[in-house]
Amino acid sequence: MSYKSGIVALLGRPNVGKSTLINHLVGSRIAAVSPKPQTTRTRIRAIVTTDEAQLVLVDTPGIHRPRTKLGTAMVRTAQLSAADVDAIWHVVDLTREPGREDEWVADFLGRQETPAWLVANKMDRADDVRLRVAAFRDLYPYSRVYPVSALTGDGVDILLEDALAMLPEGPQLFDADQVTDQAEDFYIAEAIREQVLELTRDEVPHAVAVVVEEKIHRRADLTYIRATLYAERESQRGILVGEGGRMSREIGRRARLVLEEYFGHQVFLEIWVKAEKGWRDREDWLRRFGLGTRGSG
Repeated sequence: MSYKSGIVALLGRPNVGKSTLINHLVGSRIAAVSPKPQTTRTRIRAIVTTDEAQLVLVDTPGIHRPRTKLGTAMVRTAQLSAADVDAIWHVVDLTREPGREDEWVADFLGRQETPAWLVANKMDRADDVRLRVAAFRDLYPYSRVYPVSALTGDGVDILLEDALAMLPEGPQLFDADQVTDQAEDFYIAEAIREQVLELTRDEVPHAVAVVVEEKIHRRADLTYIRATLYAERESQRGILVGEGGRMSREIGRRARLVLEEYFGHQVFLEIWVKAEKGWRDREDWLRRFGLGTRGSG
């Protein structure tokens, strides 16, 4: 039997659970997860490998009406990520009615020749799965429909089995033991940013970027990491630092636990907080954070 391989892009409005689904399918914490929308900012490739096939899943930023250059870059990244793939999964949230962003995705699918599957997530929380799925099916003639729960895993095994089966013949695209193509520093930054999303108020999370300034493996059982949180305003910086530095310490404590599990040994994490006015609308800073429109494809 010939080996099979291929790429699937996940598209959808913000906060439908694309990253949670990716993490479940891969069996590892690849993408930052938060109940706050627009958590994913850039394209993330996750890799599922079996003895017979390799599936590359492309997690993308949520499709939304952008209000900043960062938002524009995020939507552009999502659209570009759907090029040259073997299938597109339109991931939707069954706890909500189809919205304008879902219609935008459906319109985008109508301009593609790529097979599109409807992945109807959060079935564990929906009142009437059948009716909700029917409402989304009216948006586009999807070739397949899968109600799933990325949180509980219901329906995910069938989705993965069918995805692996539909792949074309081809070689492995990545090493068999690789679960993502993201660099280690990206994972570290995402682990820290995830704690910011969890701990701070609504006006702060999306105005924050994380840069890993230094990473030193001091011993076989100890890694030193220095990272900087960049906010847009001094008031946001104050929230991130907290009274007496309490907030930044708690962000660091939680992130350190995640990173120690990732590295399998002790981590010394040092966090600094700075303000860079209006960075989300400045191309130079977006490029510095790897979020600019250049290179988004």
